Amino acid sequence: MPIHTVIKDRIAEIVFDVPPVNAFDSTTWNSLPAIIKEAGSNPEVHVVLIRAEGRGFCGGVDIKEMQAHPERITLLNRGNYLTFKAVRDCEVPVVTAVHKFVIGGGIGICGASDTIIASDDAYFSLPEIDRGAMGGASHMSRMLPLHKVRAAFFTGGNIPAQEAYRLGAVEKVVPRETLEEEARAFASIIASKSRKALVIAKEALNGLEPRDVDHGYRFEQGFTLEMYMHEDSQKSRDAFVETGKAASF
Repeated sequence: MPIHTVIKDRIAEIVFDVPPVNAFDSTTWNSLPAIIKEAGSNPEVHVVLIRAEGRGFCGGVDIKEMQAHPERITLLNRGNYLTFKAVRDCEVPVVTAVHKFVIGGGIGICGASDTIIASDDAYFSLPEIDRGAMGGASHMSRMLPLHKVRAAFFTGGNIPAQEAYRLGAVEKVVPRETLEEEARAFASIIASKSRKALVIAKEALNGLEPRDVDHGYRFEQGFTLEMYMHEDSQKSRDAFVETGKAASF
């Protein structure tokens, strides 16, 4: 199974395993919301831990699918939106443990979650400007300051885990080999609390936020669709699939 869930010691561990780079197609993105909702609504679960197997946490969307089937953009947009919303709306806290690359949709998952534990080799990136797309800034803005987000978005650059930690986006940076252990240890502290208290706290903290990240992302997606309809968008996807590099304009 590309996504599987294990429940143990009040922790629901959702694990991504979609070789080679955990880049999800539209079907996978649209399957995630129900998985997350089911885990969070289980009365035996006090915390959800999201992590991944393989080379990196999440490579975002499957660009090859979008290159071959650009008409699926609205289906993909819906899956992204509902996945990130499911993380933020999850009844209990969501801890995300990331390693190596956290790209595109991976940013959405992290930005929607409550806490991030990162390995020392992790980095965060929104390469949308080089992929003929938009989106992701709403959730990155939940993690990082405005000008850092804009610099990352305009350049398509990477933000290393230590820099994200310095800026307050990451709770802890740990060696890659101890990431799972450290993430479970952190999740177990949350799991020891009253589920009722955690549910109330999650609802209260979401309500205290100064802006609606879900509305912001939905607004962003309108620009994603606009970009997809431009010829530069297909040129960007073709360049990435064919050469692995950004297109020249």
